[in-house]
Formats: sequence, C-alpha cells, structure tokens
Amino acid sequence: MGVRFIVLTVSFGIIFGLLGFNLYRLQIDKGSYYFEKVQARTANVAEFQLRRGEIDFTDKYGNAVPVALNKDYPVIYAVPKEIPNPQSEAAVLAPLINYGTSTLAKILSNPQSLFRMLVEKATSDQTDAVNGANLEGIYTDTKQYRFYPFGDLGAQTIGFVGMNESTTNPIGLYGIERSYNQTLSDGNSVRTTIDRNLETQSENLLKNLVAAQSAESGNIIIENPKTGGILTMADYPTFDPNAYSSSSIGTYLNTATQATYEPGSVFKPITMAIGIDNNIFTPTSTYDDKGFVILNGHKILNWNLKAYGPGTTMTNVIENSINTGSVWAEQRIGRKLFYEGVKKFGLGDVTGVDLPNEISGSLANLEKKNAQDIDYATAAFGQGISVTPLQMINAFSAIANGGLLMRPYVDASLQPYVVRRVVSEDTAKKVIGMMESAVNEAKIATIPQFNVAGKTGTAQIPNLVNGGYDQNQYIHTFIGMVPASNPQYVILIKIVRPKSELAAVSVVPAFKQLATFVLNYENVAPDNPTQKQ
Repeated sequence: MGVRFIVLTVSFGIIFGLLGFNLYRLQIDKGSYYFEKVQARTANVAEFQLRRGEIDFTDKYGNAVPVALNKDYPVIYAVPKEIPNPQSEAAVLAPLINYGTSTLAKILSNPQSLFRMLVEKATSDQTDAVNGANLEGIYTDTKQYRFYPFGDLGAQTIGFVGMNESTTNPIGLYGIERSYNQTLSDGNSVRTTIDRNLETQSENLLKNLVAAQSAESGNIIIENPKTGGILTMADYPTFDPNAYSSSSIGTYLNTATQATYEPGSVFKPITMAIGIDNNIFTPTSTYDDKGFVILNGHKILNWNLKAYGPGTTMTNVIENSINTGSVWAEQRIGRKLFYEGVKKFGLGDVTGVDLPNEISGSLANLEKKNAQDIDYATAAFGQGISVTPLQMINAFSAIANGGLLMRPYVDASLQPYVVRRVVSEDTAKKVIGMMESAVNEAKIATIPQFNVAGKTGTAQIPNLVNGGYDQNQYIHTFIGMVPASNPQYVILIKIVRPKSELAAVSVVPAFKQLATFVLNYENVAPDNPTQKQ
C-alpha cells in the first residue's frame, strides 16, 4: 500500500511537473509568439469587416432597392512575422499573384509586420494556387467591399467609397456616401427619395438626348413640390462607382448642385411672380413692345428680333418669351423689390439639400456697388446671374406649391421643411396659368388629358476668358409641372451646347416624353379629360 502510494504520488508529481513546464513554456517562453498571432488575426478581422450600411433607392410601392451595399471578395494577405524565409517564399509566390519577385521579397522581409494585404479582389485561380502552395504566413480570406449593383445609375447622387491623400481607411468621398458617411460607417442604412424606375427612365432619356443633340452634358431633376423630395437626379456624362478610378474626376461632381449656369428665359416666371405678388402688374397688364430697349449704351433685343407692339400682355411675354417685356416688368418692380424677390426664391444661396459641397450660384451683378440698370434688366430674363439646376427647379417648385419654398432632400427619413413663403397662393396660381398658356400656345409640351405648365430657356454661354458670350453656343432648359391644376411633379431638363438653337426642338419634346412616363407610372388621374393632343 505504502509503495503504491509512493509510486502514484511520484507519477502524478512528474505529470504535473511536465504540465507546469509546458504551461510555463507556452505562457512565458512562447507567450509573445502566440500573442502576436492573436494580434495578427485581430488586425486581419478588423481589416476585413467593413460593416457599412446600405444606400437604398425606392419605387412607387415604397420598396427598398439597394444601390450601394457590401459584397465579399477573395483577398490574399501575408503575416511577414510568420515567414521564416522571405526570399524563397517570394520566389514561389510572386508568379502566382503577378508580383515582381524582388518587390514581394522586400514586402515579406519585415519581421515586425503582422499584416500586409497582397491582392484585393483576387481571382479564384489566384486563391487556389496560393492555397495549393501551402506557404507559411500567406493566407486567403474574404473581405467586404463596396458594391454598386446598378453600375452608373445615380452615380453622382450616390457617390462612392474610396481613399484619398487625407485618409488611409475607406470613406465616402462623394454624394450620399460622403454626406452620410458617419451614419453608413456605423452600419446604418440610408433610404432615399430617389425612385429607381424614374431615375432609370430619366438617365436613359438624358443619354439619348445628349447624343442626339451632340451636346456636351445635361441634367434631369424631378422634384415633389409638396415635400421637396427629389425623385430623380440624373447627370450626364456619368461614371461607374465600381471602377471610379477609370473615370475623370470631373464626372464625380454632381452638376445639379455643384455647377452653375445662366438660366436664360426660364427665369422669366420668377420676374413675373415678383411683380404680381407686389401688386405692380397683373398677367393681363400691357405695354408697347418696340422690339428693343437701350440701357447704358447697350441694346437689348428680343430673341427672334420681333416687335410685338402695343397691347402686349405679361402673359404674352411668357408665351413668346419676350426679353423686352421682362425688362419692362423689372423696371416697374424696381431694383430693391426685384433683388429681394429673387433672394426669397432661394437664388444666390444654397438650397440646403442633404448632399455635399453644394454651391450657391451668384447674384454678384446685382450686388455690386456700381450695378447699372442693364445688370438688373438682363437678370430679369436670366442672363448675368448664375444658378444651379437644383436652385432653379426648387424655385419653380415653390410656385407649384402655392408659394411655399421647401428644402429639397434625398434622405427619406427627413421631414418636409418649409423654408418660407415666397409669394401668395393667388400669385402662384396666376403664374402657373401664364405658363400653362405658354405650353398651350406652343403645343409642343402638351399631354392629352392633362394640363401642363412650363417655360423654356435658351441661354447664351458666357466666355470667361475674353468676356461677353460665345457665339452660337447655348444652354437649353425646360422646367414644367404636371398636372398644372395641382402640380405633383416638377421636372427640369437641361443640356449644354446642343446643336439645335432652340430649346423647343431639344428639351421640350424630351420633357413631354418624360412627363408622360411619370404620369402613367404614378397612375395620376387626368385633370383635363377633354384635353387633346
């Protein structure tokens, strides 16, 4: 009994001794090695887990349509600290992943490095070859990357995730990806007001229009005037955010909010609204149109060189886009009220849309100390001042909304916000009636069974080098609202440097096509069943 007890005691003593020795060896002697392995794995996990929230468009049923999400791609990485012979491993690995051997050897020869990405979005052939080689310290895994399933659809509005000189980690660089970067980085999704089907239709139409007119670029925006929600924000030319580095940086900018232009005659309803709201004239007020006005030594002519004579009404000014009529209106309004009215419509200031780096446009010609009469006169028909397309459609949306200016927005979780009352409801109705008369007179934008209100703009392009304006170079704009009796949609179409001289030939037919699609898609009830083509 005594011998067996002694034997057992000695045996357990040896066993526990060996366990204690191994435990000491693991914790003390090789503790740093295993700790570094854990550190490396932790670094890798942090690198591979992006966990960024989605960006969703919507449709007329309220369904979420993901347009920016995360997708797993294979990656190949190294833990150089685990590699015993970097030179020999580099010789084997380099041809498998399309590296230069000397370059790879240098990367793998850092004994302090716990993580080094070698191949992002690796091919299956690459990962199979690396796994088959069974190299020490070389691993394959998957990593989440930002993925845009519809390619270039809504690219400028969505933006993209990437890196620049100021960051080493991927962040949102443009569009919603930038303005909501913190929200998305925390794993929360952003549902937008952009309707995927309307955006698709708008972008296809815009692309074809620019091509047909041999134009330089263009925009289409659709806004809900009651809320300020943006349903479409198309910009062409565009880019694929999945491969943004292959496009020029200029295409990343959202020209609806980040580029200005002189709007031209599409501005005339704003002038009319200011005069009518201040009880200075009415839609039926008349003047004698002589076809020209001379101010500060400059002659202002009508676009068609016509003189419409006595009895020309303010409605006629909108119907025929008469420059001299707009000048007559502005002169009776006066500088102070005209400038204040333009500012109330939100021009010369940012709209407050929840997109990054919005610019304000310029009313500098009206604000300078030595402003002349001709500066105000030309502003009355949209020359000598600059706006963004979003500012312009938002101003029209205020008229469509009974005189209330809304803050435009793309995040569907935002509540509609009234910025201020711009004009009275009565004034808004009168100006809509003037624009409706213009559409009916021209007939190009009319839609069967619907009342349509709108205005064209054919603006010259300023020459920023030599001054003045480029000859035979124009920007065409049409802004229309449907149904005119109670506008639900305001649509802006703009193209730069089209081959046609008149907006009636380019953007107006495009508006009719798009507006017809919108009304059918949204199942809007006709407001004029007897209206024919």
